[in-house]
Amino acid sequence: MSSVTTIIEAIKRHLRAQGITYQQLARQLKVSEPTVKRDLARGDFTLSRLQQICGILGVTIADLANEEPVRELRITQFTDEQERALTADPKLVLLTYLLVNRWTLDDIAESIELSENDLVVLLLALDKIGIVRFRPPRGVQLLTARNFSWRKDGPVHKFFLERVVPEYFRSRFDGAGDDFYFVAGSLSQASKARFKSALNRITAEFEELARQDARLPMDERAGCTAILALRDWQFSEFTRFRRKGVVRRARS
Repeated sequence: MSSVTTIIEAIKRHLRAQGITYQQLARQLKVSEPTVKRDLARGDFTLSRLQQICGILGVTIADLANEEPVRELRITQFTDEQERALTADPKLVLLTYLLVNRWTLDDIAESIELSENDLVVLLLALDKIGIVRFRPPRGVQLLTARNFSWRKDGPVHKFFLERVVPEYFRSRFDGAGDDFYFVAGSLSQASKARFKSALNRITAEFEELARQDARLPMDERAGCTAILALRDWQFSEFTRFRRKGVVRRARS
């Protein structure tokens, strides 16, 4: 692989890792998006333009020329130790959540009340526990895979259940675009399996839409959360009235 090709591929990796679209890069370079696409396709740009790109990505030309892909480091789930480190500081949970959802450092700085120094401290902490590779002042490479997911029953899951879910359900769900459904009934094992499969499809569709929309400017998207759940369960305030010896039937 030629040095030019190595640099171009490294630029593309950093753009993907930092969630920077060609449109956003073009805006910062003060050129058109087609110009950026053409330059990255041909490797046909000046040294001055290359230095501008490096400044935006927070790397040097030498970094790009010597960089190797880190496919083996891609994370599909954090370890218990990593999640415990995150939940010890809610700011780390927030920053990781935003990075996983492909927010750029500029997006974060514009939306979250963090000083540049605070942001560097948090990024260094994420680098230390192996969630990002951080090269001060602005070089950030997220190490999560495309199919990353949070651990079920892990520390972040517990954080979510104890602190996020109660606040989420205190809402009236009467805003524009809001919806709330609560359904309960008796289902056979076959019907439960069919419904669970439908939930999996809906979850996968939500995640794919979120990945696609991550390419859009921040002013064209908004935070959105859906909670999907299914379990064999009866409300304790109801079950205490059940006749003794009667096999339960109603499931939700």
